[in-house]
Amino acid sequence: MKHSRILRGTGPEGRTGFFGAVLLGILLCVPFSAGAQEAVDSNELERNQAPVVFINYGGPYARIETREQIRAIGTGLGISVRNGNARTGPLNRYFVIHSVSGPDGDRLDADIFGLGVDVGVDHIRNLRTIIQGYLQESYGYSAEDAALLAQYITIYNAVFRGNWNYFDSRYKQPVLGDLNPEKAGLSIRFDEWPGRTLMVIPLGTGRSGSLSAVDTGSIGSPEVVEELRREDDRGIEERKDMVDLKEREADQAAQEAALQREAIAEEERRIAEERAAAAREREEIARQRQQNEEEQRSEQQRRQEQERIAAREAEAAKQETELDKREQDLDQQRTEAAASEARAEQKTAEAQQEREDIARDQQELIDQAAQPQTAAGVLGVRIVNADSSLGRIVQINPNIGSELRSSSLNTVNARTVTFIQGKLLAVAGENRGNGAIRLVEISLQTLEMLRQGDDDIHPGSLLWVNGGDLYAITVSKGILNLARFNTDFVLQTKSAIAVHPHASVVFQENRLLTQYGDGRAAILDAKTLAEIR
Repeated sequence: MKHSRILRGTGPEGRTGFFGAVLLGILLCVPFSAGAQEAVDSNELERNQAPVVFINYGGPYARIETREQIRAIGTGLGISVRNGNARTGPLNRYFVIHSVSGPDGDRLDADIFGLGVDVGVDHIRNLRTIIQGYLQESYGYSAEDAALLAQYITIYNAVFRGNWNYFDSRYKQPVLGDLNPEKAGLSIRFDEWPGRTLMVIPLGTGRSGSLSAVDTGSIGSPEVVEELRREDDRGIEERKDMVDLKEREADQAAQEAALQREAIAEEERRIAEERAAAAREREEIARQRQQNEEEQRSEQQRRQEQERIAAREAEAAKQETELDKREQDLDQQRTEAAASEARAEQKTAEAQQEREDIARDQQELIDQAAQPQTAAGVLGVRIVNADSSLGRIVQINPNIGSELRSSSLNTVNARTVTFIQGKLLAVAGENRGNGAIRLVEISLQTLEMLRQGDDDIHPGSLLWVNGGDLYAITVSKGILNLARFNTDFVLQTKSAIAVHPHASVVFQENRLLTQYGDGRAAILDAKTLAEIR
């Protein structure tokens, strides 16, 4: 299962194309097989024009939290909701509003999952992990099902972000009362999440232990499925997992309906028996009343007998009132059983249709894979903002210049990308939130970050190579120094002098020329970085 994947399309610019000037530079010609990625028809190209692509922070981190630590954010909220709290979590951090109210046609209840101004989540993978933990604890989903639902929920909220007419038409008034058009849904940009996000989790049964607690029909709407189909693999595995979940929903609902029908039949039998007994009791009370009136008795005896008969009659009336209430309860049970049966039929139909759609997409992928593969790829950098040198590594079709794929690492300093000893190295990252600027190695196969260094690098630093050594400007407590690293990013030595933030490095034999912090030229030993006077 691949529930933490980022949806990819034409790039990280979201739904409307490039959000800044796009600069493309060829780094090196490393052959890649384009594979099925290039063997696409015109329909597939149209499908990839405007996908939902989550723009995450892509770079090193100053502090790395474990997956369990991230999931714990959601589990804490889930436990609180499971214990009956309708509102939980501080509004400046992660919080949930559990909005459940009386029937309102086909409108839905919902959990509103909010991201306050002080949240630190900056990657869709981590956001989904938080939601996964919440669903596990609040509704008793397994880790696998919760991860699947979390993926669909984030895509669902991104698809309908800004579409207030949709939310207004689907959800009950109490839900809408805690939403607003500016925050409803999820932005595709991580830097727009804090303080501006109210994700909507549509509820089905809303019951813990029910596979239909979350409304899979809504989060698996055609709009969401179409986003999954924009993936290179058409989101086949995730869609299969959703079909499996819906089939299990159908089985559970059918079993619930059968048990409900059995319980209803048994209660109907009991009520019928008790109604018959009550009728006999009424007849006996009437007989005794008539007998009391006809027999010769003293006034006191007659009055005592009337009181006894009245008490018996009151008890019979009470029993009949209880039977009436049980009849009313049966009507509610019949309604619930009918709803379970309808849900079973609906989920079965949805699953069957989606299996047919998946089968068609699988056949298309097989047909595409059988087509000739002619292009190899080269690596380049796409700078995503004209005011910055940060961008991402991309694989390019050398024949037509189109991108075959791109890395999720979107903070690579394009001016530092270096190929040495079979490794692709660079400076990457941003000083925001838990982010950090570090030396990184990028996989030539996946284009993703393999590892990061431990030392903080100055944002303006370039990356210089001399033999097997790397040089960069480090920053510690505001002081800038020139540092030498090996290709495993282990610090070898650091200059005693502070250097200029825009210092250059020129190697001459065993020396290097750079600049002091005030801009004056400085000569250092290339190995020890000691000053040479």
